Amino acid sequence: MATDWLGSIVSINCGDSLGVYQGRVSAVDQVSQTISLTRPFHNGVKCLVPEVTFRAGDITELKILEIPGPGDSHHFGDPHQTELGPSAVGYQVGINQNGTGKLVKKPTSSSSAPQNIPKRTDVKSQDVAVSPQQQQCSKSYVDRHVEPLSQSKSFRRRHNSWSSSSRHPNQATPKKSGLKNGQMKNKDDECFGDDIEEMPDTDFDFEGNLALFDKAAVFEEIDTYERRTGTRCRGIPNERPARYRHDENILESEPIVYRRITVPHSVSKEFCTDSGLVVPSVSYELHKKLLSVAERHGLTLERRLEMTGVCASQMALTLLGGPNRLNPKNVHQRPTVALLCGPHVQGAQGISCGRHLANHDVQVILFLPNFVKMLESITNELSLFSRTQGRQVSSLKDLPASPVDLVINCLDCPENAFLRDQPWYKAAVAWANQNRAPVLSIDPPVHEVEQGIDAKWSLALGLPLPLGEHAGRVYLCDIGIPQQVFQEVGISYHSPFGCKFVIPLHSA
Repeated sequence: MATDWLGSIVSINCGDSLGVYQGRVSAVDQVSQTISLTRPFHNGVKCLVPEVTFRAGDITELKILEIPGPGDSHHFGDPHQTELGPSAVGYQVGINQNGTGKLVKKPTSSSSAPQNIPKRTDVKSQDVAVSPQQQQCSKSYVDRHVEPLSQSKSFRRRHNSWSSSSRHPNQATPKKSGLKNGQMKNKDDECFGDDIEEMPDTDFDFEGNLALFDKAAVFEEIDTYERRTGTRCRGIPNERPARYRHDENILESEPIVYRRITVPHSVSKEFCTDSGLVVPSVSYELHKKLLSVAERHGLTLERRLEMTGVCASQMALTLLGGPNRLNPKNVHQRPTVALLCGPHVQGAQGISCGRHLANHDVQVILFLPNFVKMLESITNELSLFSRTQGRQVSSLKDLPASPVDLVINCLDCPENAFLRDQPWYKAAVAWANQNRAPVLSIDPPVHEVEQGIDAKWSLALGLPLPLGEHAGRVYLCDIGIPQQVFQEVGISYHSPFGCKFVIPLHSA
């Protein structure tokens, strides 16, 4: 009896772990309880091995898809090209080219022997009448067995390729099967209804098609259109939209006037701020007159020294590292600043700056030569400085030999040019050049000759003097001069400082 089933096409369900296998029975061993399939398919995909063998314990369900008739050849074909023929149902369900189930009547038999089932050609030649009860029975069978197999993507792809390859060139395309009035509409016809033979046999020539495109002519046409219309293609405007910072207003009530400070004399040099405001330079005579008028209105020298010391110390603290350097967790790296001061007002401004730096936990070393008589402002500033932790020296030998973090230069004065010939002045210049520390000059004068100490930064008061390249980068500080004081000396003034007291200037 086992040899009677050789050549049959079966479907073996081995559970969720192994899946479903389909193939033609090549051997049945009753002793070892095994069955072998040739040219097997695993879950709709053709296996790489030519034959697989299953034990009876691994088989969950076994379905017979096709039983060979008498005289059939044993040349095993693909199992998906045959009709399903279960013996438990009195109807045979065939699968045509596009996966449509067709019902044909089959005589029932109580015998367990294989039945002679007509082939595809026989089925097509028969005219079978199907009753409503048979339609309902066949529809339930198709829903359980045929539809899950036809809905598989791999089955549809392989089934279409097998059917198109096995069809004779002169053979007409079979009509689409299904129940009358579209009661069982095939879903595959909607997606795979086109004939596969209509596809071109040759590949698309990409290189030949690309050679037909003249890029130079197209780009020339685009450029001509842009020049004629004044616009750019692809929706990109001719000018990029303006980008605003977080501190800029999008809506402007009136245009910005960048030149809001004018002086009564010709300007030899102009500067500009980061916002673009123009700051003209003033001569030393006009600057001296401005300070004199301010002092007459109540801005005394002491107030000016205090404002200068605060602004200069704030700038120096920023140059020393700011909060990254000066914080309670970094007390072992206290910065060192060397102050070089002369016996004049500029020297008093430097002493005031040193006092504020010492109050902010900076190691300050003040160099001031010994003089028999000093200005009252210097005496007052020295008295306040002596109350801090800063150290005052009168000899250059007491200055540190190792490089310091910052050198503040207050040696020069525009009215006492003879001090540049003094030995202590030349020695201080030589020490600053050998120390190689960055230099900050406070209120430097304008010299026709080159200075001995080249500054990296210079801090001007109120309005800048026409400083040269030797002054380095110029900064401007607000010392509190009222606007009407500027107007009294003939200067049309509008404050360029904004929210700051020290701002950088750039050469216009």
